[in-house]
Amino acid sequence: MTNNATHKLTSICLLVSLIIAVPLQTQAQTLRPSGPLRLSSPLSPALGPREGAAQQSADFIVAVVNSEPITNNDVRSKLQRAEQQLTQQGVVMPPRAELVRQVLERVIGDKAQLQEAKLSGVRVDDNAVAGAVEAVAQQNQISVDELRRRLVADGIAYNIFREQLRDELLVNRFRQREVDARVKVTDLEVDQFLREQETNTDVSSMDINLAQILVAVPENATPEQVKALEAKAQQAADKARSGADFGVLVNEFSEASLRAAGGQMGLRNAERYPTLFLDATKALRNGAIAGPIRSGAGFHVLKVVEKRRAGTPSINITQTRARHILLRPSPQLNEAAAAQKLADIKRRVVAGQDFAVLAKENSDDGSAKDGGDLGWANPGMFVPEFEQVMNSLAPGQISEPFESRFGVHILQVLERRESQLSNREQRELARAALREKKLEDAYALWAQEIRGRAYVEYRETPQ
Repeated sequence: MTNNATHKLTSICLLVSLIIAVPLQTQAQTLRPSGPLRLSSPLSPALGPREGAAQQSADFIVAVVNSEPITNNDVRSKLQRAEQQLTQQGVVMPPRAELVRQVLERVIGDKAQLQEAKLSGVRVDDNAVAGAVEAVAQQNQISVDELRRRLVADGIAYNIFREQLRDELLVNRFRQREVDARVKVTDLEVDQFLREQETNTDVSSMDINLAQILVAVPENATPEQVKALEAKAQQAADKARSGADFGVLVNEFSEASLRAAGGQMGLRNAERYPTLFLDATKALRNGAIAGPIRSGAGFHVLKVVEKRRAGTPSINITQTRARHILLRPSPQLNEAAAAQKLADIKRRVVAGQDFAVLAKENSDDGSAKDGGDLGWANPGMFVPEFEQVMNSLAPGQISEPFESRFGVHILQVLERRESQLSNREQRELARAALREKKLEDAYALWAQEIRGRAYVEYRETPQ
């Protein structure tokens, strides 16, 4: 088995907890990021048959949960995965004894939840399991048959893999039924959330996007030159306050190097801005103008594009309209062949053929019937690897073939626009943020309750 195949199987183990039981029935559904199940992966890391057999021969019971045993191998596989994830995330590894204790408690909690889920009457049918298997295969860019082959080659029985997936889905459904019903977000809470976002003046907790016009002052400028440049900056500020388009003013008055993106510096934490800028804008609301203010570089006119508490939904967004062609690799068309075919399609588009027609004829995505058009998309609507390429293109540009977790694409950005979320959309985002926070708290409490009801007998220390 090649190193690449082993790497892909390891990624299968890490991705199982990110699948969705029911596929999204939307246009271009494969590009939408799926929500996590918040479950531990049921698979052990990819092991060769010999290594797996060695572990099995040394196995022993480390704990019993309501008469069901937890073995050393159960904890060992989860421990290896935890170490992998901590390493990938760059997190400092805790002492091994502490990590073993944490993993054991997690396994005990998972076992108790599965036991209660099985007693709850919740069921997962074979169609849901088949959909989950398909999702794992898609995320690893392989077919279900290839997934089965790689599992067997690494000593993981396919029927056991399916039953572990079934358990994951069962616990997830049980958890949703039990926890989601506890979480309610009232209109009053949404109103308070939005008021706090508007009135919060603690700069250190803010994310801010400022746009600026810089009228540069040469290092050896005479007083007359400085006065003339200050007057120019004041003129720009007056026009901005009177309602002129700030992006147009940037092109008219600002230094050429700062004209991209309408002079916007991007949403960032307040501490990443100069103190001079923060002092001038800390009392201002979105849309307000500050300046001119003087720095060593010259005179600045600042516009508060957006100001919000860190971690809260964005109000001002850049929307992108793009279209793409997706080819899913198969036994008849591997990744390299798909990339070559898409490169040829791109050459035909550049030569004058209609992208939309070629998308209808070739794309494997649900958007093919619309010529690959994905419509206007807000940030975060697509999976990161797709969105990264999309954001790197100017309107009219076509990408080179690239891979995502769903296949090989080419995409073309059609246009972009700045948009402000409507009041209804802002409230929906606020409600979602509040609900997510409440769900986290409710899940933690629910997990504690399940754990508290379980009878746990500790046997031997996991090795």
